[in-house]
Amino acid sequence: MSRAITFSEYGAPEVLRPAEVTLPEPGPGQVRIRVRAASVNPLDVKIRSGAMAGAFPVRFPAIPGLDAAGVVDAVGEQAGAAVGDAVLGATVGGSYAAYALLQEPVAKPAALPWEVAASLVTVGRTAARVLGELGVRAGTTLLVHGAGGSVGILAVQLAAARGLTVVATAGEHDIERVTALGATAVRYGDGWLQRVRDAAPQGVDYVLDAAGAGVLADSVALTGDSARVVTIADMSAAEHGVRFSAGGPDRTGQSGRADDPLPQLAHMAAAGTLTLPVWRTYPLEQAAAAHADLEAHRNHGKTVLLP
Repeated sequence: MSRAITFSEYGAPEVLRPAEVTLPEPGPGQVRIRVRAASVNPLDVKIRSGAMAGAFPVRFPAIPGLDAAGVVDAVGEQAGAAVGDAVLGATVGGSYAAYALLQEPVAKPAALPWEVAASLVTVGRTAARVLGELGVRAGTTLLVHGAGGSVGILAVQLAAARGLTVVATAGEHDIERVTALGATAVRYGDGWLQRVRDAAPQGVDYVLDAAGAGVLADSVALTGDSARVVTIADMSAAEHGVRFSAGGPDRTGQSGRADDPLPQLAHMAAAGTLTLPVWRTYPLEQAAAAHADLEAHRNHGKTVLLP
């Protein structure tokens, strides 16, 4: 048996409770890790509340969580890592636990902190995936809505590294940080459209919406083409002819493919050329408090559980 956080019904953060669970056994291609860090993602909150029950049904009791980093302690046949390896990746069966299974483990560079390694998985793959879907090219201009969030802040850096001019909307407290990462940051909220036009007199070629704040109609007007706008946060996308790029379990990007961006992202983060802020870490047993803080938007960076 081992420690985990489980929930047996949809509801508020309090449905998350510590429990003793059967130690998971790795199947073909899988590894079991002793979890050193587990990322808390907004999707975890939506799954726990039942808001995503249609897209991601849960079999109770369930262990929440998508991403983890840790040390391999058991392997299945043809596993992609060996016992003792430090790895990160998307979990099979949940990450809020002392032990978890990874289907496609990615080697963790020694210089990469555990909490950053766990945090990078879903948001990193999502940022890389959406830039690929937009087909961004050097010399063009990208607008990122919600640049203070984890996907947004990675998209800003990846786009700037590819030679794009990046304009970003963010909260007042994130303006300085987003600017330091290579974007021209403007305050979101009323008047954002004019502020973006002032910041990008050359025009905007692409828009990534990571905020879901009702900006799609004006974003399409900015680019002149709904095909140049992608959202990961606004469920009204189809009303505007905009693509909704879905992530989550088994949909986080290129996991398991030769073009999986995660190994490169991990090396960039270890080398300091990619920044992903971690706001706070919590003991595993305080998962409910971590969810409550995330739901209340108190965080300014990634939230991580430490088993």
